[in-house]
Amino acid sequence: MRAVAAHVVDGHVSRGFEAVRDAFEANFDRHGEVGGACCAYYRGEKVVDLWGGVRNQVTDTPWERDTMVVVHSATKGLAAMTLAIAHSRGWLDYEERVATYWPEFAQQGKQTITVRQLLAHQAGLFAFDEPVDRDVVADLDRLAGVMARQKPAWEPGMRQAYHALTLGFYEGELMRRIDPRHRSLGQFFHDEVAAALGEDVHIGLPQDIPNSRLAVLAPPGRLALLWGFPLRLTLEALNPRSNIHRALMVNPGAAVYLDEPRVYARDLEVPSGNAVGSARGIARAYGVFASGGRELGLRQETLDLLAARAVPPGRGFHDECMKAEGLEFSLGFMKSCPAFPFGSASAYGAPGAGGAMGFADPETGIGYGYVTSQMGTTLTGDPRDVALRDALCASLRKQC
Repeated sequence: MRAVAAHVVDGHVSRGFEAVRDAFEANFDRHGEVGGACCAYYRGEKVVDLWGGVRNQVTDTPWERDTMVVVHSATKGLAAMTLAIAHSRGWLDYEERVATYWPEFAQQGKQTITVRQLLAHQAGLFAFDEPVDRDVVADLDRLAGVMARQKPAWEPGMRQAYHALTLGFYEGELMRRIDPRHRSLGQFFHDEVAAALGEDVHIGLPQDIPNSRLAVLAPPGRLALLWGFPLRLTLEALNPRSNIHRALMVNPGAAVYLDEPRVYARDLEVPSGNAVGSARGIARAYGVFASGGRELGLRQETLDLLAARAVPPGRGFHDECMKAEGLEFSLGFMKSCPAFPFGSASAYGAPGAGGAMGFADPETGIGYGYVTSQMGTTLTGDPRDVALRDALCASLRKQC
């Protein structure tokens, strides 16, 4: 245990990975870290497991080994893991049409959308036209009806638009259709990933986990919001007719899964945004994907598809929601790309609003997870996360 400024950092790193601990400690002084955790697996071995700071700034409660926190869109990578397992079991073909598994989905011109297009944010289904609130999210049959009736914003497969919240709901219904037991995506993730690995990560937090284990999210300050986001995106978000406003600010919105002041609404699954977990649990899951997938029964064919390059839509990797160039998505994950690099070209994962990050890199055998309670505003790699990943890469180079 080491004291850093007014914060305590605990945990361990394996020999040769001391630079990651140094970067984690430095984040408190250099990048405004308040409380968080970082973990990395290398070829199946845990080589970094660090936590520190406070989980609640009001009470100054320390971040503990088993502290968990909401990771926002880093949830998307965890949700994509469930479909990858389904693919390995022969239940799902990424090139098949969604309507093959979910016939009602074919309404409103969606009959030709493939699973690959849907998971790559290329289906034009980034928002709902019908009202969707907590009651609808809690009723999966009602939610499925809303999604089946939704009309794409444009011809599917031609444009990319970040499905900030809707993607996970579509994935969840697809999972219910293909799973022989018809489990929700959150239940499937619990049974087949979290419980199988013995790790604390949840999409839909169980009632028996006390609030005392959850970190309280601290929103960024107004100046950070003003300077952190690109001006064009900020203006788009304020426009009620814009794509990003419809995708994020309108229903269902973050209020579906954040319950102030307890920060978490239980018994709701939002597979695009409300996973709660530890850096250790996230890194462990990605570590399995990065090192052969044996513990989760993954076939090499599935892992090869995840590592492959993303397939662009007809008009290329310009995102109609984020108003950004070059962000690449494939099979439910973000891919490492020049606009958002992490690991090698074969790496895949998902960042979360505020700074959380998780990824697998099959080329190096790395599974990585970072979580924080102090939300940042950078869209292409939070400085705290980048510092940790840079230190991890430097450590790996010394291992070779």
